[in-house]
Amino acid sequence: MSDSNGQSLERQFPPHVLREYTLLADGERGALVGPRGDIAWMCAPRWHSDAAFSTLIGGGGCYAVTPADPRFVWGGYYEDGSLIWRSRWITADGIIECREALAYPGDAGTAVLLRRIEAKDTPARVRVQLDVRAGFGRHKMTRLRHGTAWTGRTGPLYLRWSGGEAATEGPDGRLELMLTVAPGDRHDFVLELSDQPLPDEPPAAGRAWDATEAAWARELPAFGDSLSPRASRHSYAVLAGLTSGSGAMVAAATMSLPERAKAGRNYDYRYAWIRDQCYAGQAVAADGPHRLLDDAVSFVAGRLLDDGPGLKPAYTVTGGAVPDERTLSGLAGYPGGSDKVGNWVNKQFQLDALGEALLLFAAAARHDHLDSWQWQAAETAVAAIKARRDDPDAGVWELSDKRWAHSRLMCVAGLRAIAGAAASKQAGEWETLADSIVAGVSRDCLHPAGRWQRAADDDRTDGALLLPAIRGATTADDPRARATLQAVEDDLARDGYLYRFRHDQRPLHEAEGAFVLCGFLMALALHQQGREREAVGWFERNHAACGPPALLTEEFDVVQRQLRGNIPQAFVHALLLESAARLVRPWEKP
Repeated sequence: MSDSNGQSLERQFPPHVLREYTLLADGERGALVGPRGDIAWMCAPRWHSDAAFSTLIGGGGCYAVTPADPRFVWGGYYEDGSLIWRSRWITADGIIECREALAYPGDAGTAVLLRRIEAKDTPARVRVQLDVRAGFGRHKMTRLRHGTAWTGRTGPLYLRWSGGEAATEGPDGRLELMLTVAPGDRHDFVLELSDQPLPDEPPAAGRAWDATEAAWARELPAFGDSLSPRASRHSYAVLAGLTSGSGAMVAAATMSLPERAKAGRNYDYRYAWIRDQCYAGQAVAADGPHRLLDDAVSFVAGRLLDDGPGLKPAYTVTGGAVPDERTLSGLAGYPGGSDKVGNWVNKQFQLDALGEALLLFAAAARHDHLDSWQWQAAETAVAAIKARRDDPDAGVWELSDKRWAHSRLMCVAGLRAIAGAAASKQAGEWETLADSIVAGVSRDCLHPAGRWQRAADDDRTDGALLLPAIRGATTADDPRARATLQAVEDDLARDGYLYRFRHDQRPLHEAEGAFVLCGFLMALALHQQGREREAVGWFERNHAACGPPALLTEEFDVVQRQLRGNIPQAFVHALLLESAARLVRPWEKP
């Protein structure tokens, strides 16, 4: 794929550091846009489909709108309360903006990508290049036809591109256009990708923009009672963008972005993790009974009623099985990583997900948003805990099977929470079951120092062990909870960030990045103990672990100030949202 200068699109738009990518999402799929206007990643038609744009991970396919003058500086911002992004380039001649969005809410079978070039004070000259390549770059565009719009195919996908009628075909099959927009004027592009034949008429750009703006305006709560209303609105928008019409929320928009260079820790997160969805639902409930709470309850309840004690840790957004992990061949991968599709989580059991489900249902019940069939799902989760409470599981960090203290204590927290919303007889039974599990954890996972340890044969501290007290497994003044907080703070905190656990004797930052989720857990744990100023400091520190688009990943490299792992990580945005809501008021028991 070469341009007139003999340079391929992959060479024109190599990968950038993650902090410079922005997310467009419509609930059914997401796109990453780089600082030079290149859409480097998008799967179509669904989250777990093959990518149609994949230069991010060394595949083919790219859609670029970039200033014709190669000398420019980049910036941009989200329009408040939405995932409508404005790329902003300052050239030697003037200012160019590109307004970008996936039409929202998305259709499950068809992606509609909107791009609008706006010239500010001088003519805007941009180069536009479109090369859709389904199957992670395997399939070129074929059957291209030029009329009122360009139409064609790429692998199993149908495509139509409006606004690029003046484009010409390059020698490698991509479409190219040099465009000049007069000062104060604008030019719209609409790209449709579908797994079905497209309707006769393309969507009108103006109407598609109006509908998208209106849908985002309806979607976003005000979050007036928040430590950071703008950050809360942004995180809610990210979570909404990652949540399908089925109610399922994917863990991240991407796959194969390494947590650590050449360490083999790169995964496919384009699936709905039960635990992550519960985190998001509980976070939303901390502000009010907004739509994403109902979506989380509905999806998790459905999976519990279908699978009971065989509940899988993760599903596709359609409720199907996560495919087995495999490696794509012939792709270079994002620097430091390799390309993996699917996830081995489908072979795991994660006991804590059952406790998290009960916490989610209890949060919904407090808002009177738990109906009769969802109560059945809660009872199913309790029965599953009874049946599997002693089974080894992969734990919150998806490691080797053990009887992890965190997993069992989260079941305790869930049982106590749902008992608080249940009928008197059930409440007593469930509290008794919770007491029994705590007694067992105390026998085999209470460190001689009086804190919780990870497992009977693993006496290390763990950032995840802050969560049981936050969620009510024990009281805030329980000496085990206080000792655990102190030990975690002493052993795993550095520079206002928190690491998960010690892998070995190396300095913490040499083993992995700080875990941003754990930083927000520390903020909540300190707030629970009345240490308000410190809690806010932890919130602000971890809130800032991002780039200009304010997207958070799983890990933050404290030394290099870089984002690590897949982007954006939903559960991190969920805990930001919850922390911002809870830190502005006195501690409340969940």
